[in-house]
Amino acid sequence: MSRVSSAVGELYSSATAFLPQIHRCEMLCERTGAKYEEYVPGGLMEHFKLHLRATLHSQMPASFTLLFQKFYAAAFKVFYHTEIGSQAEESEETTEEAIQCGGCEASSDACHCQAITNTFTQVNRQLLELDLLERLAGDMISSQLLSTITSHVTSTCRDSYDQSRITQLEKWVENVVVGWLEVVYCGGRGKLSSAESAVQNMVAENLHQTYMTALYHTYTTTRIDQLFNIVIEYPESQPALEDIRECLDRTHLRDRLVESLRSAFQTRLLHPGVNTTDVLHAYISAIKALRVLDPKGVLLELVSEPVRQYLRGREDTVRYIVTSLTDECCSELSEELMVATPLVLDDSHSDEDSMEHWDTWTPDPVHAHTLKSKSQRTADIISMLVNIYGSKDVFITEYRTILADRILSQFSYDTEREIRYLEHLKVRFGETLALLHKCEVMVKDVADSKRINQSINSDENPRREKQKFPVSCMILSAQFWPSFKEERLQLPEEVLKELETYTEAFQELKGNRTLNWKHHLGQVQLEVELKHRTLSVSVTPTQATIIFHFQDRKRWTIDELSSVTQVPKTVLRRKITFWQTQGVLQEVESDVFLLVEGEGDGDEGLAAAAGAASPDIAPPAIEEDEAESVMASAQDQREEELQVFWSYIVGMLTNLDSLPLERIHAMLKMFVQGSVECSPQELRDFLDRKVRQHHLIFTNGLYKLPKN
Repeated sequence: MSRVSSAVGELYSSATAFLPQIHRCEMLCERTGAKYEEYVPGGLMEHFKLHLRATLHSQMPASFTLLFQKFYAAAFKVFYHTEIGSQAEESEETTEEAIQCGGCEASSDACHCQAITNTFTQVNRQLLELDLLERLAGDMISSQLLSTITSHVTSTCRDSYDQSRITQLEKWVENVVVGWLEVVYCGGRGKLSSAESAVQNMVAENLHQTYMTALYHTYTTTRIDQLFNIVIEYPESQPALEDIRECLDRTHLRDRLVESLRSAFQTRLLHPGVNTTDVLHAYISAIKALRVLDPKGVLLELVSEPVRQYLRGREDTVRYIVTSLTDECCSELSEELMVATPLVLDDSHSDEDSMEHWDTWTPDPVHAHTLKSKSQRTADIISMLVNIYGSKDVFITEYRTILADRILSQFSYDTEREIRYLEHLKVRFGETLALLHKCEVMVKDVADSKRINQSINSDENPRREKQKFPVSCMILSAQFWPSFKEERLQLPEEVLKELETYTEAFQELKGNRTLNWKHHLGQVQLEVELKHRTLSVSVTPTQATIIFHFQDRKRWTIDELSSVTQVPKTVLRRKITFWQTQGVLQEVESDVFLLVEGEGDGDEGLAAAAGAASPDIAPPAIEEDEAESVMASAQDQREEELQVFWSYIVGMLTNLDSLPLERIHAMLKMFVQGSVECSPQELRDFLDRKVRQHHLIFTNGLYKLPKN
């Protein structure tokens, strides 16, 4: 401080010593009428200051810049502590007296902040009179403010998204900038109004053009680095998004925002370690959050394309979307479904040119012309999710499978909830879709089944007296339901007789219609009577068949059970798990199971096996999850649909010997039009599977049948 003060004071004294002579020269020129303005533009005083600045710059020592930086840094620290920091401290109650001053870093008793301020004011006044302040210290004055703005914005916005900060920061910047510039150019706070107009204009210009711009730029870059977390925490983070939107209009950081968020999605979201549910939740949050930033949807389109591509490649994406749409627990998407807005996939009749709101119209950003049309970019969330695949059929097919799963897993005649969701889907996807009509028939089958069961099981039915146990059937229209998982199961004779009795009653009721039973599907209400207890359980037909056979023998091997039930051993072992967890069956040897009726049963067999056999006995398994789907997978269903083409393909190749893929696809579109749609890539994959199964031969780009 003292070195700068003494150096500037000496310079000031030396320079002011020339002022009397300069004034005398000016008076002499005036009296003699000499016109020196042609040779000395601006006057003698300006010419003198010009030579002074040139001499200083040519002879400035190397340590000058560093020395001045320390001088202004120390002065700004005192200013910030005494003027700005004290305002924040007034609201905080302190019980202990500060030991060290935050401005001059001296002890409280020896604080010399006022001395530093006085020295600083004197140096600035002297440099200002010599017209050297802006040229020697302008960059240092600005750098102090800019670095302070950066650090303050960073600390203020750290992990805080639920409050709007930009107005508060604008007031803070205005307070700091105006205060600092008043101290520098006017000699103290509150003196700007009495300063020269040139100083006032300079302060106002710097405030708005330099420091406010720096605030918006710093705030936006800070928020861009946090944007992934801001998006995930939407809607709590909406205040932060509104601040970013305001700053984006004043900065040119849209490209940086897009690149940063795309990179964050790629590294933090789009990898196998993240569940599909989490990826979809993040995508939905991104749709909502980025529309706050850009209602036109351009930012969303630029950022979300990698997310859509990634979701398109995950097998369970469609199932999760459809499940969320029709599940009250997933309120985010189910609430969207309740909004009766038709789905938008084609916008050839866009209203972009509407003049209804011409006075508030703004052009699209520069990237908009390379993206999708406006109505697709601004579609609702469900439309955006459907646009991942670009087809409604994918979602309706998956909904059909989920609906079948729900009906056949609950075996309930209450379809009010399913009818409600189906009506909303019809509004969204259109009533003309054939697949939705199939869903309507599926729901109608449940109501028809209830009525038929009541008729067959009524007391007026003469067959009722011959029944050993009641049978209720879910009667499904085969053409309208998706494919089922095919599993083999041989039911006991007593059960088959009851099913045959039910079939005869149905035939009498429906005339020329009959039933094709799916033995492995259904629910069985059982009462298992043991020596000391009775179990009432609801099980699958396979589990009921297993325990039924233990009525005849208490001890069965896996091979014997598999032979009598026609169930594969692996499936049989999974189904036996249920009875093990209920304490009804016990594995006494490897693949040997014993009925446990009382506490002492099974002990003898276990004791006999405790020697050599015990290491081979599998530990008790955890009860299996019975919520597994009873329907065939989407891949299996698609494979079954594509089998429609096989007979046509065989006929083509029989008559024409060999054909390329393009010709086969064109002929299938001609002959099988309207039944099953198939893209060239799907057809190629289907034909390649036939080649691997040795049903076709592929050579030189041509497919042909193998010779017998």
